[in-house]
Amino acid sequence: MSHRTPRRAALGVATATIALSLAVAPAATSAPGNGKGDGNGKGGPAANITALERQDARGPKAATPGYSGVEMPAAYPHQPTLRVFPHDPDDRSYSGDLVGYADLAPWLNDLMSRSDRVSAQVVGRSTLGRDLYLVTVTAPEKANETRKQTAYREMIQNEPHKAARDKKLKAEYKTPIWFSANIHGNEWEGTDASMQFIEELATAPRSDVADLLDGHRLYFSLTLNPDGRNLGQRVTALGFDPNRDMITNTNPESESYVRLTQSLLPINASDLHGYTGNLQVEPTGPPHGENYEYDLFIPHNYAMALQIEQDVVDAAIEGNPLTAAGGIKIPYRDTPSGWDDYPPIFTAQYAAFYGALTSTVELPLSRDRSTGVQTPERAAINVEVALQVLRSTVDYVHENDGEILANQIEFFDRALSGEEKTALTVDTIDGVAGPEQWKPLWDVADDQDPVDLPQAYVIPVGEGQRSLSDATSLVEQLLLHDIEVRTLNNARTIDGTTYPRGSYVIDMAQSKRALANALLDLGSDISAKVPSMYDISAWSYSYLWGATVDKVGDVGDGPVKATKAASAPTRQASVPKRAQHVTFDVAGVEDYVALNDLLAQDAVAWLLPSGQAVVAPESHGLVVNAALEHDIAFRAATAAEVGTVTSGDAKELDEVRVGYVGTQDPRTSLEQLGFDAVEVSAASIDADQGILDDLDVIWLSSALNFTNNQVNGRDATQAWLDEGHALVGSGSSAFTTARNFGLVSATAVSGQSRGNGIVAVDTPADSLLANYGQDYAFVYPAQSYTDLGEGTRAEQFYGEGNPLLSGHWRGDGTASPQAAAGNAAVISGESAAGGKAVVFGTSPFYRTHPKGGMSQVAQAIFAVTPEG
Repeated sequence: MSHRTPRRAALGVATATIALSLAVAPAATSAPGNGKGDGNGKGGPAANITALERQDARGPKAATPGYSGVEMPAAYPHQPTLRVFPHDPDDRSYSGDLVGYADLAPWLNDLMSRSDRVSAQVVGRSTLGRDLYLVTVTAPEKANETRKQTAYREMIQNEPHKAARDKKLKAEYKTPIWFSANIHGNEWEGTDASMQFIEELATAPRSDVADLLDGHRLYFSLTLNPDGRNLGQRVTALGFDPNRDMITNTNPESESYVRLTQSLLPINASDLHGYTGNLQVEPTGPPHGENYEYDLFIPHNYAMALQIEQDVVDAAIEGNPLTAAGGIKIPYRDTPSGWDDYPPIFTAQYAAFYGALTSTVELPLSRDRSTGVQTPERAAINVEVALQVLRSTVDYVHENDGEILANQIEFFDRALSGEEKTALTVDTIDGVAGPEQWKPLWDVADDQDPVDLPQAYVIPVGEGQRSLSDATSLVEQLLLHDIEVRTLNNARTIDGTTYPRGSYVIDMAQSKRALANALLDLGSDISAKVPSMYDISAWSYSYLWGATVDKVGDVGDGPVKATKAASAPTRQASVPKRAQHVTFDVAGVEDYVALNDLLAQDAVAWLLPSGQAVVAPESHGLVVNAALEHDIAFRAATAAEVGTVTSGDAKELDEVRVGYVGTQDPRTSLEQLGFDAVEVSAASIDADQGILDDLDVIWLSSALNFTNNQVNGRDATQAWLDEGHALVGSGSSAFTTARNFGLVSATAVSGQSRGNGIVAVDTPADSLLANYGQDYAFVYPAQSYTDLGEGTRAEQFYGEGNPLLSGHWRGDGTASPQAAAGNAAVISGESAAGGKAVVFGTSPFYRTHPKGGMSQVAQAIFAVTPEG
């Protein structure tokens, strides 16, 4: 079969004729963590890695549908011999006299040989195949003791009402404290500080640490981004910021963090970063996410930050800069708005949905600007500061873990109670228990927006579903995040809509309801709440991932009845038994992967005007394989559909060859759609005009600007377009390039540059995007188009009034969302010579999150490519 990346639970390849309906169980995949492998730990930047190499480096998917968390040890200590990676003298850590990645396994192997308090395990692999380590420091546990700890952890999140009354749990549970570091690869020092702290705990006299290690498990993720650490870059080897990827999970590094959160259930999770001039320790300022139980979160989190501040000041670390006020930065107190709290895309904010106290810790002293690496002098100060933060955090949690644990239990009890969500506001803060230092600082800007929790979210199957493949992918993603998904035993009318048997139900009466609602709900328009935001302000599986998702009922209605738990999406694969013309919906991302796989293997296929693909009888074997690998439901084509093919009214297809101008977002998005994407630029085309001979379409996330010295490249591109090829892209650079080549004529109007969010869009019935239409899109920022010239048409419009549904988009005049209302959001054009263009004013590839937008891009690409 093809080398393209299959679903998480890819099946084996079928070669024989199959029956009318397939019901194949997902293949099992083992959780990583055995420390075995043949990777050498070396690798260059993302641009030098092919898609196949990245897939191989990632190994098996970190998550298996129906299985949450990582496989944890049966007893402690757990001390396997970790594989040792070859020394790399070019590791950028060494510039600061810091620990290189290859040094970690030898150090851990040695420390485990000297101490029974230290355990280590491999909990995933980086993009380039480096092991991701979890270190546990605790008093030794026999197998029966470890089983008891696991049972307590499960009781806390699944039977919290019982846990709150269980005296043995309160006396015996070893509360988990988790420190992670180096998720940004060129923010190194948290790793080294963690190692020093682990060494202290492992070698101190037992009398000094007995109380701590008998009562807690201390967990350390030494480096969440080892490739970035080695290369000296913030991003992963895929080119993505993993601390923006906790809900999209494009990177294996972020998947590993998600699964660790599930397994560890920490009561505190601190993620060590850098650099902000002064030490910065959260909690954060407004806007506060609506779905957090903030009254359980803020009291101890702020009190802990104050304790850390006092300890750091008292330590008088030479070279550590303090603020003008003589302390550290605490965003809740010192940053009035827009810092880190709102979206669950960051490590700390994600872990808060498990009832943990969380903090992003920013170390003070930055890299050397001239070299981009850390100096030994600054690194030494940062390590000492980080070490003090670790000690102070552990001291505070150790002293207050009874109340902190009770709050975590209450967090899950509220989730399972079926009660409405209560927002924390100035009117309700007086009744909040616990430390009170935070209360005088709370004002109306801090108030949480109210949330109306539904009874459930329903992902229908059958006629009411826009894309069954996107629905399947969405269910897989929910299961990755340990969200409970159920299916209807029989057809059922809920909130006035009848849903077929097998439709998916995500009840809000579940322990992860806060996370589930944060992932599935629309969110809020917070534009008026704060003047600016640090990062994105909207995200939603329901609105951006291509599947139809309905929000039904009220949480007070109780669970939806007559359902059963789903450990994986229901398999949909089916193929008619005899070879004949077959068809399938090309609506979602996996549909396009299947179509591209078929075309790459020379399947004979056409695209109907309705958006369905028809495959010829002679390609029956390829169809069988595609059904199994991509879970596609093929059906026999009707006589009318075959007639459309034979009459020439269907578009004959051939493999579509795509170039792209841009970085990781277009490259990875196109690969996820099944295209073999080739990076091009004005320089590469000018140097070798033959590149264009192998391309049908060029995607533009950046401009294709030819200089005066690149005339040959520009002329070759113009000739290529005149042959009927196309440019497709998004944003101002794509528009400028398409306009310069005479493919579109319009006035582009840019929204406020930091404006981002989910917007309403309308698609005309005759648009190239009309098949399997979508009502929502993501923007960051938005661009709209007016004054469309001859030959340019609108394929999609922004909604009327205020198209912004959720997010943060301020601005006056033409930069405002109201100014974009009713304007074109996507335009297309064609030159007199036959060159084509489609330009998106939305952001369909942004961090690979808008899966629905990705399929619209594929729809546009197939619409403008020449006939096969």
